[in-house]
Amino acid sequence: MEVVADLHIHSRYAMACSSRITLEVLEAAALEKGINLISTGDFTHPDWLAEIKRTLEPVGDSGLFKIKGSVSKVRFVLGSEVSTIFTGRDNTVKKIHNCMLMPSIESVDALNAELSRFGSLRSDGRPALSMSAAELVEKAFGADKNAFVFPAHAWTPYFGVFGAFSGFDSMKEAYQDQEKHIHALETGLSSDPKMNWRVSALDKYALISNSDMHSPEKMGREANVLEIKDDEIRYSSVIKAITDRESRSFKQTIEFYPEEGKYHYDGHRQCNFSVDPDTNKLTKCPVCGKRLVIGVLHRVNDLADRPVGYTPAWAVPYVHMVPLREVIAYVLKKTTYSPVVNSTYDSMIAALGSEFGILGAVDIEKIGELSNDLIADAIRNIRDETIRITPGYDGVFGKLDLIDNKGVGAVGRKKKQRSMSEFK
Repeated sequence: MEVVADLHIHSRYAMACSSRITLEVLEAAALEKGINLISTGDFTHPDWLAEIKRTLEPVGDSGLFKIKGSVSKVRFVLGSEVSTIFTGRDNTVKKIHNCMLMPSIESVDALNAELSRFGSLRSDGRPALSMSAAELVEKAFGADKNAFVFPAHAWTPYFGVFGAFSGFDSMKEAYQDQEKHIHALETGLSSDPKMNWRVSALDKYALISNSDMHSPEKMGREANVLEIKDDEIRYSSVIKAITDRESRSFKQTIEFYPEEGKYHYDGHRQCNFSVDPDTNKLTKCPVCGKRLVIGVLHRVNDLADRPVGYTPAWAVPYVHMVPLREVIAYVLKKTTYSPVVNSTYDSMIAALGSEFGILGAVDIEKIGELSNDLIADAIRNIRDETIRITPGYDGVFGKLDLIDNKGVGAVGRKKKQRSMSEFK
């Protein structure tokens, strides 16, 4: 069976997250998107964990969960993100975000008991703990030998394992003797697989993509597509599909266009200044003289030992997408969550099926008939990679040009990417 998985999300207990997030809302959003495996997010937070225990029930001995009494096929995996804060060997403070998946409530309870010694778990759904990344991995595997830990948004400047301001130049530096337990890394919104393929040191890790959603609408802006042989999804089969390269069960990732990510270029938001590190390696803002925020593309270039365009033989395919609400908002010239965008989105889902199906597989003419021609044209351009994007920088998302293709200073794409329908 095909499993579409988003393994990194947040609850309403995490900082700057929607108060509307409940487990029932997450299930409904997953069904709209076309996702059938979703992280619970934030299992370290006591109140959210209590809600998980009240609302979910185990699906047999699969290591996964579902809403009590629900007949939907959406499954939950116990997941959480932790910010580890520690002093590195170079005597600088490191702040690395890490994601964890666990196969049982018992293992979560055991892990939380250990983690509570390093900081307040109630302070935030993504707690900041005074411990090294290596200690976190050790505690996770001490709680359950089947834990799955991976660095979150690996390249982001402040909290990525390879971030410009708080990161390392290798996984071994970051996780020390516990690196042996790390088998995947999350590429984040501002990079995609082809950027990571340029770094040969990452060949041993599965490259996974997740939404890191802070509101239900953002679910699935990145995701993973797996092929599981079992009739029922199991925790163990999901982990194996991701990590066992020879099984060829990891079919593709669904990717943000990395230029749309808010840390792709170097820049300084206060001065509305950004720069392409491929052409100019400035370190200070020419407007005010302050330090630039060094972006993801810059850091990839720093660590890359392969040319742009290199594709390893084992590469997992990927497809770029733009969330459907963003497409509708662009065409209608409205904000993403305006009433008319919401109503158009709802009517398209009702008429055409899941969001992923609309973006990747539904016939373009049918989309035009049941929405409008401009929305259909925009989706065609996204599939054909003929859109233009003014890249994001310093916390500012990139600006999309889905139809006119006239963005000043924009990054154009010519190469045609395979659509999701080719992987169905």
